[in-house]
Amino acid sequence: MANLVLNGMAAESETCMALGILDESSRGASGTPQVLLLIASVLERSIQKNEELLNTARKDVITIFHGSRSPTLSIKQYIERIFKYSGCSSSCLVVAYIYINKFLQLTGGHLTSLNAHRLLITSIMVAAKFLDDE
Repeated sequence: MANLVLNGMAAESETCMALGILDESSRGASGTPQVLLLIASVLERSIQKNEELLNTARKDVITIFHGSRSPTLSIKQYIERIFKYSGCSSSCLVVAYIYINKFLQLTGGHLTSLNAHRLLITSIMVAAKFLDDE
């Protein structure tokens, strides 16, 4: 039984290192950890899909995070900038992604270009306070 736990932890650790969560040496071409690029890609695809659906079928729930116009920075550029200047860990962005999903689930809202940047910075700040503060 102990071998299974140790083997499971080793496999989990290898996955985390490959994504750049544990080890900062796993970085993409731009020097950004791989996990940040994956999260940015998932968020951008979600925004694109939600905006297509909202334009054709349904109305979005307006939250306090909605802006009047879309920011000029892409999600990828925004995440890279936050990571560069905030000093938060890459695992902080994984938790922030979970917070965004939970918020959208509870409010019935959808991730769009009008709310993504505000939700992202708020969730990263909360995750950093929870994970990275001493």
